[in-house]
Amino acid sequence: MKIYRSTDKNFEKQIAPLMNRSAFDPEIDKSVAAILADVKSNGDAALVKYAEKFDHVKLTPKQFEVSKAEFAAAEHSVSPKVMKALRLARAHIASFSKQSCPKAWSYKPRPGVVLGEKFTPMERVACYVPGGTAPLVSTVLHTVTIAATAGVKEIVVITPARADGSVNPAILCACKIAGATSVYRLGGVYGVAALAYGTETIRKVEKIVGPGNAYVTAAKRQLYGEVALDQVAGPSEILVIADETANPQFVAADLLSQAEHGSGREESILITTSDKLIADVQDAIREQCKERQRIHTIQRVLDNGTVFLKVRDLNEAAALASRFAPEHLELQVAQPRRLAPKITAAGAIFLGPWTPEPVGDFVAGPSHVLPTGGAAKYFSGLTIDMFYRRSSLVEYSRDALKKELPALLEFAAQEGLDGHGNSGAIRFLK
Repeated sequence: MKIYRSTDKNFEKQIAPLMNRSAFDPEIDKSVAAILADVKSNGDAALVKYAEKFDHVKLTPKQFEVSKAEFAAAEHSVSPKVMKALRLARAHIASFSKQSCPKAWSYKPRPGVVLGEKFTPMERVACYVPGGTAPLVSTVLHTVTIAATAGVKEIVVITPARADGSVNPAILCACKIAGATSVYRLGGVYGVAALAYGTETIRKVEKIVGPGNAYVTAAKRQLYGEVALDQVAGPSEILVIADETANPQFVAADLLSQAEHGSGREESILITTSDKLIADVQDAIREQCKERQRIHTIQRVLDNGTVFLKVRDLNEAAALASRFAPEHLELQVAQPRRLAPKITAAGAIFLGPWTPEPVGDFVAGPSHVLPTGGAAKYFSGLTIDMFYRRSSLVEYSRDALKKELPALLEFAAQEGLDGHGNSGAIRFLK
């Protein structure tokens, strides 16, 4: 755990690695490119090879897709409490998504002209669900539910197999509840590549969404253009802004919540106006670590990705947080609603002491698939409109075209495109 103070002479130099961090690693990019090329060239054979190499499971192409029998077995093995939680989260996510569902519209800006937009659901999309260090059951709901609510016809889930070749039963139940139409037991870079390129047994998709580790994130970036993508959603990060009113136990617990994901690249940041809170949060972290199951994972983040920043006031805190552009931002201050408008970049903002970040991970409603690595400056979290194709609608009457034809002809002449001008002018030749 590192501590920096904004009054220090070298403060900007100290925080530069935080503010200038990247979601991508050049070395990772190289190894990812090789896997993508292999899958593109060799299809199923490459998938079989990488499933054994990375997930330690021997599969044949016929075993890639999860069977109906496996779904049935999963339903019998998952407890009623789990099923209830899955249904609750699905209902909240669907409800939130419906609020921003895009609708066709039109208007008449001038006589004889009608303009508007229409939205058409995509046909076939894929949702990537991490399953390595932790089976992210909630990610199924935070991706598939939104696609289903949008009306996507085919929703493919891709998730790594376990050592025995099976898929976590809770993930399968979540897939069924959320509306997935098929599930493939393939993971990581090679799985994402299969859906982007298509193979002998797997049809390509139009879009891939969902979070992943640094390798999956790099793969998605390199596949841009082969397939549509949502955003940069890599290793998790949390930033907490807290003042002297914050409960140090709450702050410590929330910082630790994101440190346990498992890649070791996660980041937990505290920005505060109180020196006392820094000391109290450090003590609380040490105590709470004694009770955490994934302490080895957490410790790596405490050693390499946990930073405390002491600032003069909350205005400075908001400015620093906006520069960092965190995936998750908590405002544990006396008046969070007054501070929130000062934040200009964050994937999701959690207001007040009773809104721990994990409510967003699991049950609140907005998708937990959010930009990381500072990408919140130019990407937003997964929303329902990302599953639609938008088309603009343009309709002119004869009189409207005649009125605007002179301007059309001027543009055509300026750009040296006489065919463009002719397509308008020919309609008025006698």
